[in-house]
Amino acid sequence: MSVIYLAFTTLDGIVSDPDGREGTPAGGWMFQFGPEAVTGDKFRLGPLFDTGVMLLGRTTWEAFGRLWPTRDDDFSRRMNAIPKLVASRTLTDASAWANSTLVEGDVLDTVRRETRDVIVTGSLSLARLLMANDLIDEYRLTTFPLVLGAGKHLFPPSEKPITLKPMEIEQVGPAVYARYRR
Repeated sequence: MSVIYLAFTTLDGIVSDPDGREGTPAGGWMFQFGPEAVTGDKFRLGPLFDTGVMLLGRTTWEAFGRLWPTRDDDFSRRMNAIPKLVASRTLTDASAWANSTLVEGDVLDTVRRETRDVIVTGSLSLARLLMANDLIDEYRLTTFPLVLGAGKHLFPPSEKPITLKPMEIEQVGPAVYARYRR
C-alpha cells in the first residue's frame, strides 16, 4: 500500500485555488494554459482506479461530487466508480456522490490500516496532516509555468529537509508532470 498525493502547482509551489472555486484574487490560474494539461488522467492513475481508494477532505469531496457525476467520459466514469473515503468533522452523510464513505474515527489510523493504495488530491490540510505523520509515499505534481508569489504552498516551512526521488518527468502541454517517491 502506498499513499499518493496529487496536485496542480505553480513554479513557486502554490497549490491554492487552481480552478478558481475559492474566489481568491489569482484563483483559476491553471485554466489560462488550456485543457491539455488538466483534462483526463493527467496524474496517470490508470490501474489505481481499479485497485485503490481516494481519500478526500470535505471541501474537495463536495466540489468533486458536484463536478464528476455530471460528466460521462471515461475518466469521469472512473472517478465516480472508485471508492472514496471522506475525512470530515462536519458531514454526517456521504451518499451524495457514489461510492463515498465517511471516515469513522481517526483519519491517520484509517490510512495506516488501509490495504489499498490511497490517492489524495486537493485537500491541503489533509495532505499536510499526512505529511506531518510521514505517510505520503509518492507525489504526482503537474507544475505550471507561473509564479503567483502568494497563496498556500504544498510544503509548509520545515526544519527537516524532505528528500524525494524523481521517478518520472514529462512535459504535458505547457506544464510539467513529475512523479516523486520518498
